[in-house]
Amino acid sequence: MSHAIVAHLGDADPVMKQLIAVAGPFAMATREEHSPFEALARAIAHQQLHGKAAQSILNRFIASCGQGSFPAPEALLQLTDVALRASGFSFSKIAALRDLAAKTLSGVVPHRDALHELSDLDIIERLTAVRGIGRWTVEMLLMFQLRRPDVLPVADFGVRYGFRLAYGLKQMPAPKALAMFGVRWAPYRSAAAWYLWRAVDLARAGQLPPPAEVLRLPRLPRKRRKLAAPATRKAKRGAASSVRPKRSGARTRARRPPARRSRVPAKKK
Repeated sequence: MSHAIVAHLGDADPVMKQLIAVAGPFAMATREEHSPFEALARAIAHQQLHGKAAQSILNRFIASCGQGSFPAPEALLQLTDVALRASGFSFSKIAALRDLAAKTLSGVVPHRDALHELSDLDIIERLTAVRGIGRWTVEMLLMFQLRRPDVLPVADFGVRYGFRLAYGLKQMPAPKALAMFGVRWAPYRSAAAWYLWRAVDLARAGQLPPPAEVLRLPRLPRKRRKLAAPATRKAKRGAASSVRPKRSGARTRARRPPARRSRVPAKKK
C-alpha cells in the first residue's frame, strides 16, 4: 500500500517525487487508540499548552477524577468545577469538556464503530459542533486515530510551512490555494501532508533539496466592493434633502450677502 501511495504522489507532482526520494518511505506513526470522547478531551487539554504541561494536567485528571482510568462522559458531568480546576483545567476548557460529554451522551459525538461509517465531511460537521473543537482538531483525529487516507489540513502551520520550503515559495501559501493545488494528490492527501511535515525537518537538517521546478499557485478571486454610480449617489442625496421636514408657515428668505468692511481709514478728530 505504501508503494502505491508513493508512486501516485510522485507521478502527480515532480516536487513531491523529489521530496519522497529524500524523506524515504511513507510511515505515519499512528497514535494510541482512544474513544472519540477521550481523543477529543485530550485534544482540548493540549490546546494552547506545551505537550508536557498538557500531559501533566491529564495525569492529574486521570488520577484524581478517574481513579486511574480516563473518566467516562457520565462521570465527567458529575464532577465539580473545583475538582476539574484542581486538575489544572481552565474555566473555558471545563465548559468545553462538559459540552463534549453532553454531546457524547446525546449522540452528536458518535462511538468509534459509528464513526467509521461516516464520511470525512460528516465527521467534521458533527464534531465541530462541540465547544472548543475546530476543524484542525478533527482532521488530526481523522489522520491519526481513524487513519483516513485523504485528509489535507491546509490550515496547519507545519503543512503550509513545509509546502513553502519544498516548493521554494517566498511567502506562506494561502489555505485555499493549497487546497486547490493539493487536489492532484488525492486520494492520498494524508500522505502528502506527512511529507510536507518531513520537509520542515529536512530543512532544519540542511538536507532539503531545491525544488525541481518553479511553482505558481492558482490565483484566488478577489472580492471587490461594489461602488454606487455617481448619478445614483447624487440621486440619493437629492432624495434625502427632499425628505427634510419644513416648518409650517415658514417663509423662505434669500440670505443677504455679508457687509463689506470699508478699508478707508477713519478721520482723526
